[in-house]
Amino acid sequence: VNDATQKTTGVHSAPILEPKSYQVNFGEFIGIGENGNLWVEGCDVKKLAEEFGSPLFIVSESQFRYCYRQFRDAFKNRYPAEVEILFANKSNNSLALRHIMNQEGAGGDCFGVNEMYIALLAGTNPKTLALNGSNKQTEELEMAIANGLCINIDAMDELDRIDKICKRLGRDADIGIRLALDLDPLADKTGVAMHGPGTLKEQSDSTKWGMTREQTVDIVNRALKIPHIHLKETHFHLSRMTNEVEPFAVMAREMITWSGYIKEHTEWVPPCVDIGGGWTFGKSYGTGPNSQIDDSSAPSVGDYAEHICQAIEDEAKKLGLPIPKLRIEPGRILSGPIGVAVGTVGAVKQNDTKKWVNLDLSTNHLSWAAILDWYYHAVAVEDTGREPTEVVDLVGPLCNSDELGKHRKMPPLTRGDYVAFLDAGGYVESQAARYNAQCLPATILICGDTAEITTEREQLRDVSGRFRVPPRLLEASFA
Repeated sequence: VNDATQKTTGVHSAPILEPKSYQVNFGEFIGIGENGNLWVEGCDVKKLAEEFGSPLFIVSESQFRYCYRQFRDAFKNRYPAEVEILFANKSNNSLALRHIMNQEGAGGDCFGVNEMYIALLAGTNPKTLALNGSNKQTEELEMAIANGLCINIDAMDELDRIDKICKRLGRDADIGIRLALDLDPLADKTGVAMHGPGTLKEQSDSTKWGMTREQTVDIVNRALKIPHIHLKETHFHLSRMTNEVEPFAVMAREMITWSGYIKEHTEWVPPCVDIGGGWTFGKSYGTGPNSQIDDSSAPSVGDYAEHICQAIEDEAKKLGLPIPKLRIEPGRILSGPIGVAVGTVGAVKQNDTKKWVNLDLSTNHLSWAAILDWYYHAVAVEDTGREPTEVVDLVGPLCNSDELGKHRKMPPLTRGDYVAFLDAGGYVESQAARYNAQCLPATILICGDTAEITTEREQLRDVSGRFRVPPRLLEASFA
């Protein structure tokens, strides 16, 4: 399905990858090593925690490249036209990871001026970047226009704002339009409540994103009259409301249906459709929302590619439209499997009915465990494969329930042991918080047997340095 053992071609060379064979594999480059401990590539996680401290985020460079190549090749080998992969930078906006994506030939999905700046700072080709967002600030639009990004319009006044900035800067602008698809076939389809209660259609309809058919036609007709505005694509993002393939095929098919509608009312045919992200991945031990765990029965990348590509082909043929270029914005499916979050065991408490294992890791760091009831599989770092003989709640130190994992089967753990949560590379570091004035963890990048810091551990000065006390309060406090 992939060319992970071959060199990629293009401007940047990318390394040959040879998946590891561990005692137990949790991924191609993460597993239980010969000494029985958890390893990431050629590094013992216990030794990494001892050297770099905890809480600690650990990322496998090889796993990241491998996941990207799997996804890229599944679609490129199936789709009859051009495919471009735009890594969802928001899932892990590390500057080092952005450099890796550049070397692999990936573009990027950017939200906000800072994600865009980080991508540009890393030297990403601006023509492979898309700027998304429902309320883009002037600074964002200026940076996107000055650097040549495609701006996906998501408000009726946005075209006029882009037009004015183009005239002021003396630049042209590439634009797309984010659609508010109807998704009628999903009216009775239920899944995970990612956007509130309701069916997949109800959740999609309730969000702030996208333009109606009539609004889209209006924007296209106006844009066609502006010589320095260039229409490039339509865009949609279903998100991970389900781990089934068919809803994504429904979405992709309707993107082409809308292309037919747009052609009928404007004579413009979108040369590219960007079908966004939301792709899931399965693990034998489970990952994802507790209400719909992604296990070994979850769809593969090949499953997604087959059904989505076929849906686009069928609808294009039905409407007599050319096969468009395909843009895709995978995030967690690329970054999720690459990360391990490590915490140190502190107090172990027990009463007549329950046992709690406290860690220095918290829902500040694994925020989805709290806000989305997300399951991150937990393992002991040392002697990882030993029999789990206890059922415990894994909790953090915050002033709330701070539940990282309830009712987990674990081996006996004592103060000073390390616990690792797997598949913690996506929406972990990029969504980490500072509740209770906690400092954010360090992140280390593993390549073979080399470990390098890619995010410095925060210090108290980083947390408190933004605070200011008015002089009148100082005077009163120290009188």
